[in-house]
Amino acid sequence: MDRSIEEMARDLASSGYAKATQDKYIAAAERLAEFCRKPIAAVSREDLRAFVEARVRVGASASTLHQEACGMLFLFRRTLGRPEMVSFIRLPRRHSPLPAVLSLDEVNGLLRTIREPRYQAIAMVMYGAGLRISEAIALEVRDIDGRRGVIQVRHGKGNKAREAKLSPALYEWLRQYWAGERPPQPYVFASRKTGKPPTPATVRSALALAAKDAWIKKRVTPHVLRHSFATHLLDEGTDLHVVRELLGHSLIQTTARYARVTQKRIRETPSPLDLLPQRR
Repeated sequence: MDRSIEEMARDLASSGYAKATQDKYIAAAERLAEFCRKPIAAVSREDLRAFVEARVRVGASASTLHQEACGMLFLFRRTLGRPEMVSFIRLPRRHSPLPAVLSLDEVNGLLRTIREPRYQAIAMVMYGAGLRISEAIALEVRDIDGRRGVIQVRHGKGNKAREAKLSPALYEWLRQYWAGERPPQPYVFASRKTGKPPTPATVRSALALAAKDAWIKKRVTPHVLRHSFATHLLDEGTDLHVVRELLGHSLIQTTARYARVTQKRIRETPSPLDLLPQRR
């Protein structure tokens, strides 16, 4: 690997970036090196500008371009100490689509269709507590605090710790799972064969298969369960700031987008037309 990229990897890790973000930034740096066909340290401002323009021409999505731009900013500002190289880069505006959300009936059908108890329990945690897939599969036995009714999320996004809600129903589901499976400690969802939790890819595959079996037309991913958790809480009148804390969001604006898809609020909000005197 390019020496500058190795240094970037160390800087990302020491800065507490999420593993997925580290991988994306490093991949962007590797694409830059491949495009320029020279070491990162030898890349000129013109080379970098050509790379950015080429990525736009090939039709990379706004989200991908945003990630790559953030990676370039980190690489040249933080790792290489050459901020003048990226002074021309402006973060592209990302499209903010409505979060995909399942109905209560769809969630119920999905959870009951998952065949493997371990994957079913992981899905319960992602929906019942709003955890990310990386947070759910990393849970250890010591993180489940039934007495206080909380789940300790020790390594959330940005390496931030928080407490998630452990409802009585979720706690009972986990107790039943544990009694039946008896996974090797310390992980809650470890395989008895390997002693390790499943990978995010295997969980995604299990959810996709269950969604197909449950005749759910929507694309179901781990994050859809997290979206559904937030939206259903808002449907029931939970304060937006409480939902933000439960999800571990840094910005309230990130949580506020779930208010755009709450069906209960949409149904109960009157149209201005309804406020006009009725015509006879």
